[in-house]
Parts: sequence; structure tokens; C-alpha cells
Amino acid sequence: MAPSKTEIPVAPADPVETAKKEAIATYLSHWKEVEKRYADKAGKAGDLKKYAASAALSQVETGAADMRKKNAIVLGTVAVGNPTATSADINRKIPHVILSSCLDISRWTVTDLDTQKPAALPKNRLLRYVIKATIEKWPEGWRVIRDEPQGKKC
Repeated sequence: MAPSKTEIPVAPADPVETAKKEAIATYLSHWKEVEKRYADKAGKAGDLKKYAASAALSQVETGAADMRKKNAIVLGTVAVGNPTATSADINRKIPHVILSSCLDISRWTVTDLDTQKPAALPKNRLLRYVIKATIEKWPEGWRVIRDEPQGKKC
């Protein structure tokens, strides 16, 4: 006879906490796709539409296109430090989460395509700054719809 198993009840997940975790995961994935797009000479790499829409998608596509017009790409990595959900409203028609994080672009290098050397950039530009993002839950999944630098160091 097999010993009986005692079931330990598992509390249901808090839907707000679940939404926050999913939004943060989407945001981190979004930045990995942004890295791919900016590093691609043709400007096609990365699956941005899987993670971004609206103004955030347009912002990345325009920024990467501007780099290509300047005969440059951006190589390296972006670090998203301490992504924190500052608010979440999951009871609206389109649920959303607002995130705040510290974006570190110090290891992201604008590179001239002709020389393969780093491009000259302003010395006073912010390399680590606070960024606020809005992530919405669309029928096909969470999407970053706004990604707004706050102009402050972190």
C-alpha cells in the first residue's frame, strides 16, 4: 500500500503582483530586442513588436533609423537596474503597469560603420538615468507603450 500524500494548499497568486512581474519581464525583454535593432546595419534585427507598441515602438524604430542615417550602429549592452512597478491598474479595459528603473547605457557604444571606432559623443550626456515606462496588457501579451527618460541621474 502506497503512503498517503498530504496536499499542502497553495495560495492563489495575487493578480496585481503577477501583472507587475510579467510587466517587468516584458520590459527587460524589450531592451534586449532594442539592443539587437540598434546593432543591426539593416535595422531589421530584433522582435520589437513582440514587446513594444505605440510610442515606444516608434521611438526605437526612429532612433535606430537615425543612427543608420549617420552611418552608425550601437554595440554593447544596456543594463536595466532595479525595475520597480510604481503602480498597477489591472481592472481597466487595458490593464497597465508603470515602471521606474535606472537605465545604464555606459556599455552601449555608438560605433561608426566606416571606421568601426566609437563615435564622438557629448561628454556631459547622461549614461545612467531614471526612466519611466508604461506597459499595457494587450490581447497578444504585455507591450511597452511608453518609455520616457526622466532627465535625472540614478
